[in-house]
Amino acid sequence: MSATMRAARMHKVGEPMRIEELPVPEPGPGDVRVAVHAVNIVPNLANILNMWTTWFPDSPLPTLPAIFGLDPAGVVESVGAGVQAFKPGDRVYVNPGRSCGSCRSCRDNDSINCASYAFAGYFGFSPTAIDLLDRYQGGLAEYMVAPAYSLVKLPDTLSFEAAARFGYLGTMYSALRKAGAGPGRTVLVNGISGTLGIGAALLAPALGLTHVYGTGRDKGLLDQVGKLADGRLRLHSLEDGPLDDWIRAETDGHGADIYIDALGPGAPHETFLAGMRALARGGIAVNIGAVAGDLPVDVHRMMDQQLRLVGSAWFTSGEGQVMADMAGAGLLDLGPLEHQVFPLERVNEAIGGIARRNGGFSNFVISPTLSA
Repeated sequence: MSATMRAARMHKVGEPMRIEELPVPEPGPGDVRVAVHAVNIVPNLANILNMWTTWFPDSPLPTLPAIFGLDPAGVVESVGAGVQAFKPGDRVYVNPGRSCGSCRSCRDNDSINCASYAFAGYFGFSPTAIDLLDRYQGGLAEYMVAPAYSLVKLPDTLSFEAAARFGYLGTMYSALRKAGAGPGRTVLVNGISGTLGIGAALLAPALGLTHVYGTGRDKGLLDQVGKLADGRLRLHSLEDGPLDDWIRAETDGHGADIYIDALGPGAPHETFLAGMRALARGGIAVNIGAVAGDLPVDVHRMMDQQLRLVGSAWFTSGEGQVMADMAGAGLLDLGPLEHQVFPLERVNEAIGGIARRNGGFSNFVISPTLSA
């Protein structure tokens, strides 16, 4: 194997990434080296990086220059000392969540709440995340090193391009699990035609969801979403009126048992608040899209109605493995996803969104194995 590899590195926020030749990383104890076949590009990555200090003032980036790339999938190429559950040749998705392994949360088997939790190839959630960010770079390279605990084994029937969407699918899956979604529970998803929201439509058959309501603005995209989930979905365009009035009418005044907001930073607050108003007594709201800012939530109503509002930031590798197993068993169909694949050399084009997107169906993928 050659001693160097191609990688895309960001040297300064707001500047294009540069394709460079770097040493191939060596896996340490407990780590594996993965030959990267596909990396999902966060749809609004350019906006997020340009608005970094405004939207995420307390979230550090890795020390620049750094290799970004949040959602990689590929093949295990070599393993470090102590790795037992994975071997060269395994097809894997690499969960970017990194934890220290020694803080109180990690020792309590709650790695997502690690004091130094970080998204490799993206950002950290506290100043102490820098060490993990710098140790484990992202997937925009021919090879990457990752801890074995981050891997998800993929079935042969699941493409690397589809697996690279696990970050968004897993975020929705974890939110549905936290909220106790299942048969008979009414689930409302705001932004169901977006990259996060569409996960609810894809996961609905596998989870046995019988009452799924979704909102969006683009009626054409909503029509496409409506063809998913074996007819289980009831959809509403926000252009046709407030979502809380619609949900009350659809549920005979009961409201939604679960409300999941999948809109991103910069989204208007009113639709989030309407979702809160649409909750049934004892309902739970989960924010996964990063709606930002101070919202005037009526905490007295929350008390009287016994409502809960929680944030759900990601998903565990274990949850990712369950999704992979569901896909392998034919319960989770990712066939409707559309993959627009770019070689590594066109990474800046993909980040800039030059290619046409089809709402949440589209998936921008960088493939280091693809010729320029």
